[in-house]
Amino acid sequence: MPSHRPDRVAAAIREEIATFLTDGAKDPRVVGFVTVTGVDVTADLRHARVYVSVMGSDSERASTFEGLASLASHLRARLAKRLRLRFAPELEFRNDPTVERAARIEALLEQLREERGPTGGDSHD
Repeated sequence: MPSHRPDRVAAAIREEIATFLTDGAKDPRVVGFVTVTGVDVTADLRHARVYVSVMGSDSERASTFEGLASLASHLRARLAKRLRLRFAPELEFRNDPTVERAARIEALLEQLREERGPTGGDSHD
């Protein structure tokens, strides 16, 4: 029977990291709007891929990932304590572009709406 523990740990890690980034990330390299979109944890709980979306320029995104990599050991200690894990998983931060793509699609749709103007029915003369 498969264990659901990795899924529960992944959800707890996602929530804890999101809270940390909202409340306590002091690294000046973490800039822009950062959203934790998901976490995958290996079955042995030794490694976790943390997917984040960073709204901002390419340089802000690169800076943020440098800051997150630097914060990883601090986050591991925090996770071990808060989640009562004997060993917190190694954290690997990965870019998740889905939020950025959605914002881009929304902007393009808005642009199309503006170009069409108000729709008041058929425009047959």
